[in-house]
Amino acid sequence: MVQSKKEDKSTRDTFRDHLATIDEKGKRVWVFAKKPKGKLTTYRNIVGLILLVFLFAGPFIKINGNPLLMLNFIDRKIVILGTQFWPQDFHLFFMAMLALFVFIILFTVTYGRVWCGWTCPQTVFTEILFRRIEYWIEGSAHKQKTLSRQKWNFEKIWKKTLKQIVFFAISFLIGNTFLAYIIGIDALREIVTDDPANQVSGLVAMFVFSGIFYFVFSYFREQVCTIVCPYGRLQGVLLDKRSIVVAYDYVRGESRGSMVKGENRADAGKGDCIDCTQCVQVCPTGIDIRNGTQLECINCTTCIDACNSTMKSIGKPKGLIRYASEKMIAEGTKMRISARTIAYSGVLFLLIGLIIMLFFRRADVETTILRAPGMLYQEQPDGRLSNLYNFKLLNKSYSDMPVVLKLVSHQGEIQVIGEEILVKEQSLSEHVVFVYLNKEDMSGATEKIVIGIYSDGQLIEEIETSFIGPNK
Repeated sequence: MVQSKKEDKSTRDTFRDHLATIDEKGKRVWVFAKKPKGKLTTYRNIVGLILLVFLFAGPFIKINGNPLLMLNFIDRKIVILGTQFWPQDFHLFFMAMLALFVFIILFTVTYGRVWCGWTCPQTVFTEILFRRIEYWIEGSAHKQKTLSRQKWNFEKIWKKTLKQIVFFAISFLIGNTFLAYIIGIDALREIVTDDPANQVSGLVAMFVFSGIFYFVFSYFREQVCTIVCPYGRLQGVLLDKRSIVVAYDYVRGESRGSMVKGENRADAGKGDCIDCTQCVQVCPTGIDIRNGTQLECINCTTCIDACNSTMKSIGKPKGLIRYASEKMIAEGTKMRISARTIAYSGVLFLLIGLIIMLFFRRADVETTILRAPGMLYQEQPDGRLSNLYNFKLLNKSYSDMPVVLKLVSHQGEIQVIGEEILVKEQSLSEHVVFVYLNKEDMSGATEKIVIGIYSDGQLIEEIETSFIGPNK
């Protein structure tokens, strides 16, 4: 929505009462954003293209035979950077999620919504893909608005139809890409190439994903950021006067006024803002950044480029809209690294280091030994006592692991029922074993014993369990 240059202050303040994309009757106001251009827009497009290439190439990249990323929570198979994480690693995820939550808070408090404007998938897809297709098919923002308002004719039918077909095709591609990150590219390929009758659930999932993305990017768009996304809601309580955000320099810009040839703006009591509304016209969420930091602002920087272009054309310094904090604008200070920014950034790097350390220090092997439920001890002909145990060994490494069990704490013997233990890479092996112990080594009805897990002659883990015998 483009505000009139003649609007008064009371009209400008209406942004406090309702969203920019909702009118007084509660109906959706469609945003016809003007195509942005400028240095920051170019940088953002480069970042977006890199992220898109990485996103679509990710499912095909494999490390050690595993996908780069797989989040299959249904089958409890989580793979990150080619490393598979098992349910036994849940504590690592808990610590990582806790660190990530703190990271998000500190990052937002310090740097604002940089994530939203530059790297959020919603923004990248909408601005780099779908909105550009709209420009390509329907033309500029003005032409799009004219096309939307005109009656249905041949031009409107074929343009709208073509746009929706292309939108759904891209949504189908995006939906299948995200599905590949959940079930893996091999499983997705099987769904696509197999007889549809054998893959009904998979095909349904494909079209559900595609339908969701199509709805979001063809219709819902910026409403995701203002209504659905919890991060946008958190912004209000996370930002303060020292947070770096996309901000309008009201000290320099007010009072606003149209450009009059030969006029001395300072003598006329006017600031540098000529009220051209270019910052409003390019905003993808339809707000006026001159009203201050708002819920809908995603820090995409299109308003910065638009304003800088206007300032250049009228011979004024750039930066009327720029990255700054409320404190910097009020005090007239330039962007500088404060002690708080350094401190928070240091904490952010420490948190990143903690997350990396947690994942890299996890053990390659996890063993569980439990006495068979409901089984008592047995007395052997040679006088020894035996207990039956269920033995599980999780091999997280990328090589097969021959395993030998030895009694470390006592003189005794461990007998594996069946074949020798060979745990395949990235797999869980289950076995049943007998542990034999001499009666004289029992100090009571229950004895704590330690079993050593050896592979290739090296001790890789020690497990403590209980051994039961007769009461003395």
